[in-house]
Amino acid sequence: MQTFLERIFGIQISRIEYPKSQETIDISADAKSVRLDIYVEDGKETVYNIEMQTTENRNAPKRTRYYQGMIDLNILEKGDNYKNLKRSFVIFVCTFDLFGEGRHIYTFENRCIQNLDLGLGDDTTKIILNTKGTMDDVTLEMKKLLDFIDGKEPEDDFTRELDEAVQSVRKNEKWRLDYMTLQMNYQEKYEQGYDEGDRKRAISVAMRMIEDGDLLLEKVAMYSGLTLEQVLELEKELQPV
Repeated sequence: MQTFLERIFGIQISRIEYPKSQETIDISADAKSVRLDIYVEDGKETVYNIEMQTTENRNAPKRTRYYQGMIDLNILEKGDNYKNLKRSFVIFVCTFDLFGEGRHIYTFENRCIQNLDLGLGDDTTKIILNTKGTMDDVTLEMKKLLDFIDGKEPEDDFTRELDEAVQSVRKNEKWRLDYMTLQMNYQEKYEQGYDEGDRKRAISVAMRMIEDGDLLLEKVAMYSGLTLEQVLELEKELQPV
């Protein structure tokens, strides 16, 4: 994640902290909760929220606004001074061009409309990354990263490391699936073995109960462990032709 952020911003980050890989922010019972894909902090009082967007959704800009507000509410405890709000970046990595300009990166800050050189200074930034970009507007390393996210083969050490990590996760998922399947097979075989032995005994007991004639068929089913349908079938078999 550190290298990922360094490629986006073109700077060296001393360290990052992982409060939670998936932070759930739920301010109140009436508010819409937000589940963040990645929520990390660096050593300079900066928060980064990174989200993957693989389905084109024109509501993404409003979602960045909502995420930003929820992050701020989560950071600022009741009664805290506003100066304690950390610098924050909401980053959406999209596998589609949300704005259709062919850019790899769209960066948004609050600025004065009358003087675009005048920033509001609220320390909030929203970044939309586009894996389908066509412009020469990012570094070669960043383009390789976006290409990899878009499904292309890894082209450098970092994307190869990411590819190995992805393959490792897939192998672990396959291993878990294989293990669960094996366990299910064992369970089925156990149950089949159990049924085969006990089924014969249950049938024998049920037949004696039916022949005795003192019990309702529902009781025979309950005591023998057979279903009522099986007991009814046995009763038919026992009736004289």
